Amino acid sequence: MSADLPKTFRDALDIRARQALAHWGVADQQPELLKYRENAVFRVHLADGRPAALRLHRAGYHGEAALRSELQWMAALGDGGLAVPRPIAAMDGRLLVTLPSEEDFAAQHADVIAWVDGEPLGESGRPLSHSPERQVEIFSALGATMAEMHNLADRWTPPAGFWRAAWDKEGLIGERPLWGRFWDCAGLSAAQATQLSALRRDLQQRLATLPTPAKDFGLIHADLVRENVLVDAAAVKLIDFDDAGYGFRLFDVATALLKNRREPAYEAIEAALISGYRGRRALTNEALAALPLFLVLRSLTYIGWFAARPELPGARERVLRYADEALALARELGLA
Repeated sequence: MSADLPKTFRDALDIRARQALAHWGVADQQPELLKYRENAVFRVHLADGRPAALRLHRAGYHGEAALRSELQWMAALGDGGLAVPRPIAAMDGRLLVTLPSEEDFAAQHADVIAWVDGEPLGESGRPLSHSPERQVEIFSALGATMAEMHNLADRWTPPAGFWRAAWDKEGLIGERPLWGRFWDCAGLSAAQATQLSALRRDLQQRLATLPTPAKDFGLIHADLVRENVLVDAAAVKLIDFDDAGYGFRLFDVATALLKNRREPAYEAIEAALISGYRGRRALTNEALAALPLFLVLRSLTYIGWFAARPELPGARERVLRYADEALALARELGLA
């Protein structure tokens, strides 16, 4: 997506990145822009030559408390032995710095996190490239890593001032969901809006009557899609905690599975993920009975996310497609 940016803006973005890097004492380099979505993410190098990632956070998307809390939780997970990006302090000891408003940019925050090696598990919309046997290995490891992340979160005491958004009933299907009002957003057809409104009412009732084992709730990653799972020969690694917050643990499980449902080896993928998870944390059959609900809840989030970003290529088409896909999934899983 960075290739679509006008050259003048790219040049301004490079200057902005070096302005941020001055706080880490490494402004004399050419940052490599990797991604421009919620954040502008650059590959950079520290004074000792180690690679790292610089993030220029989208102004107004997350507040200072939320961004600092994200870094604190990543540090805690790293201390607990998980392979996640670890925050790197600026020269004055701060994990998060504030860049002033300028002609091309509003005031925004920046941080630097350690580089994590590995290849993304896959890319949304493209078949997984690994063999079925390797897919089972990867998803088993992912399930175990996810469970350990949940375990570490439960054992950790957040510091004073810690705040992250909640992927709870209100955050998913309340009046103001975290990723937008998917049932009445711009771009929907009248029929889609009607069906999504009815589905939302039904899901509210189902979520309110969850069996106790399915209510496991606490800090979650919330965006364990293929691109945020890095794979190497030894382990899986989790990146991009931008949307991490408090939520149902089954929401993490559903997110990791949703975009793989059309893979030929999906049944083996799902079984491997659940088996890996159960090797580290309890997940009963009664709880798993609610997995279809969370698959549908996750599918609905994409509608509002793209509706709120009409500037992205193909956003309107994606809103229509994701609405159709979510409604079809609800029917397929017996929820509509």
